[in-house]
Amino acid sequence: MRVLAAMSGGVDSAVAAALAVDAGHDVTGVHLALSPDRQTLRSGARGCCSVEDAHDARRVADELGIPFYVWDLADRFREDVVDDFVAEYEAGRTPNPCLRCNEKIKFTAVLDRARALGFDAVVTGHHARLADGALRRSVDAAKDQSYVLGVLTPGQLAAAMFPLGAMTKDRVREIAAERGFAVAAKPDSHDICFIPDGDTRGFLTRRLGSRPGPVVDAATGATVGEHDGTFGFTVGQRRGLGVAVGDQRPRYVLGIEPVSRTVTIGTRDLAGVREVLTGPATWTAGVPVLPLDAEVQLRAHAAPVACRVSAAQDGGLRIALAEQQRGVAPGQSAVLYEKDAERGDLVLGQAAVRTTREREQAVHR
Repeated sequence: MRVLAAMSGGVDSAVAAALAVDAGHDVTGVHLALSPDRQTLRSGARGCCSVEDAHDARRVADELGIPFYVWDLADRFREDVVDDFVAEYEAGRTPNPCLRCNEKIKFTAVLDRARALGFDAVVTGHHARLADGALRRSVDAAKDQSYVLGVLTPGQLAAAMFPLGAMTKDRVREIAAERGFAVAAKPDSHDICFIPDGDTRGFLTRRLGSRPGPVVDAATGATVGEHDGTFGFTVGQRRGLGVAVGDQRPRYVLGIEPVSRTVTIGTRDLAGVREVLTGPATWTAGVPVLPLDAEVQLRAHAAPVACRVSAAQDGGLRIALAEQQRGVAPGQSAVLYEKDAERGDLVLGQAAVRTTREREQAVHR
């Protein structure tokens, strides 16, 4: 097959491209330029997509003997990922920019262009598996990225290749070292690539300005502090609240209301939810019959929890959780996995969290 290898300049995409070549595919490498000022995007292990990364990707392509190009997608990335990120926080939600990048950039913009150029598939260094067209978790649970791929459609998955899903990250680095790739020991990028200093609140303040408002204690309704913008908070957050409540018990963010600029906090016993209501779902393996029993992962690094999934009247999903969960933020993705001892790694689909509540409250309404 004619395969386009998305090469970020890191070790994962380098080995994925190499494995595609080893499999006998006709491989072309492409690096995505996602920032108009790429010199600012990498700082140590933070960020990605810098000029340094482009050079690292080109060196690997040269060693593999494959054609290599740089595609400028900075405008598309700004509109679909960065601007979306800012708008979601402004609206009181907590987005996942990696998921949005996979959805809008790597498997829409890149895949569409690849198909137009006659390529059959796009290969990436994601740690996830594809088996008979179905998306599954990586064998390396610590590096599994199926959560941020759960937004992909069956058509997109049919044109994707994830060669690393059947191996551990240690093995990936071993393969890179065996081949003499300079990136074998290169640190992984982490956090948010377009916020290389890791200061999300500072980034949003520069974009949105100061928007002060009250911090309210849910138990008493009393104002216990002030903030500079609701965008500096996420549901479930404990640290950095900037308040001191008399009883000294830890407080968590329970709710964010951007119109009134109110951040509501409360104690641990008020922070749990038993029901999640979502927007419309994207199904990776075909539309299932609802209701169904499944497992749901509610944050990128959260443990899955058993749940009952049913259709909501507004076209979204109602997800009843078997165990109370904290830190479930609107805007995050609820990724569903098959509930089966042997097939629990199978991704069914995902939907964006709209709101949460205690199931007991929902029953009494």
